[in-house]
Amino acid sequence: MRFRNSADAYGAVAQSLHWLTVVLVVIAWVLGTFDDALPKGAPRAVGLFVHISAGVAILVALVARVLWRMVDPPPPAPAMLGAWLDTAGRLAHYALYALLVAVPIAGIVLQFARGNPLPLFGLGEIPSPWGADRTYARSAKEVHEVLANALVILAVFHAAAAFVHHWIFRDRTLVRMLPGGRR
Repeated sequence: MRFRNSADAYGAVAQSLHWLTVVLVVIAWVLGTFDDALPKGAPRAVGLFVHISAGVAILVALVARVLWRMVDPPPPAPAMLGAWLDTAGRLAHYALYALLVAVPIAGIVLQFARGNPLPLFGLGEIPSPWGADRTYARSAKEVHEVLANALVILAVFHAAAAFVHHWIFRDRTLVRMLPGGRR
């Protein structure tokens, strides 16, 4: 496997950052959505810690993805779909990136609105810049949840579009993001 992107496939770095982001989003969403299923006390606290850590890691991975993309541009998209679908795909990618920023930021605001510090992977923490405000925290939680659900829904459409490309259009859109992807 190539380290860098080629003309027809993503390299190991781009693929690793993509799939790491997928795993982190799934972990964060599942723990955020089903946190009430965890027993109160230590298990729920660990679940929240992992949820927050995954969110912070998403931001770190996103910064790495953007920086890597500037150094190693992605392979060109297949030009067979026409201007409308190409534009829709590009807008969907921009929306995914925007949500990958907005969801963790809303989560950080929620953590601070509760008056809690932001843990940084157990290595330290950033104290809340303001005191607890339950009303604001409730609003921040709703925004965080709506954005998180929108991210997951858009990600499912993104994955479905990759399968449509693979099975219907029979192009390399899906294969070029898979490790060792060959047709």
